[in-house]
Amino acid sequence: MEDQNDAAIQKKHQAMIERLSNRHQTRVRDKESDSSPSFESTDSFLARFDDLKQTITSELGRIEQTPESFTKTDLDSVSASISDLEKLLAENSYHLPSYEVRASLKSISDLKEFLENVSSKLVPRKKFSFKSKAAKQRQIVSCVPEQVEVEKPNVVPSKDICRVLDTPGFRNREGGILVEDFKGNEMGEFTLSDLSSCEVRLMGRSRAIYIHRLRNCKIYAGPTLGSVLIEDVEGCVLVLASHQIRIHNARGSYFYLRVRSRPIIEDSNGVRFAPYCLQYEGLEDDLKESRLEEETGNWANVDDFKWLRALQSPNWSILPEAERITPVCISTVEP
Repeated sequence: MEDQNDAAIQKKHQAMIERLSNRHQTRVRDKESDSSPSFESTDSFLARFDDLKQTITSELGRIEQTPESFTKTDLDSVSASISDLEKLLAENSYHLPSYEVRASLKSISDLKEFLENVSSKLVPRKKFSFKSKAAKQRQIVSCVPEQVEVEKPNVVPSKDICRVLDTPGFRNREGGILVEDFKGNEMGEFTLSDLSSCEVRLMGRSRAIYIHRLRNCKIYAGPTLGSVLIEDVEGCVLVLASHQIRIHNARGSYFYLRVRSRPIIEDSNGVRFAPYCLQYEGLEDDLKESRLEEETGNWANVDDFKWLRALQSPNWSILPEAERITPVCISTVEP
């Protein structure tokens, strides 16, 4: 009887979350029209998503059945296709019903698990490593407050196979301060991958940010018009503003957010949340142009997709005010 009652409570809780999310999205659509060229209708998105998913599933099935006929290049190609599928969802998720986003995320997660199982049979797993030291630092002037000590958990190799997109970004760095100013450039995508003990400062507006395999880093970023996708971070502090933020496989990290929709976490633990606290010259204009000038309070409304009970998820918490960093002010001067 207790199991039945618990299941009923879970079902009601999930239904309530979806109703609230649907109402919010309806209000947003009624309030403003969208000019993003990547927007598709729900029907056209689902049709394209399903076609790509079936193609990937079929290819993985062929590789699994006849492994002697395939190479690591074939696996890399499948991984690239999964990343393209994830990017397609990121570009359209803000306009989709919440239940369609959940279903699509589950499909992508299943494909990644399928790829991992097939890959483990064909390719020995490589240990996590950083390939190079930091490049020469650019001259900067900043007013960043004294750094807050963050507990640094032991680095654990990621179990997920994650392809880094071929976009501008910072990759394979250890130590140092990395600065990028998007102002005056065409708004595009940016990638941060395989960084250790780095401080990253991104000024101006971007369309999307992809974050992969970070250890003990601090990330300060201006507004993102689309999505921020985070995969495998540990012992990090991230200050981000975006329409959608998805966090997968994060451990012992702090997130200071301004976000239009509810942040999503999966396979994460020891993560804590607080409001956005970045400052730089022109930030208010950047937030307004990205439709992020309003503080929605969603930084505190986190959805844990791996915790379906009505009780509070033990994997995340709100960071107490006394433990939060003071507003971070960044600026850059060209050498």
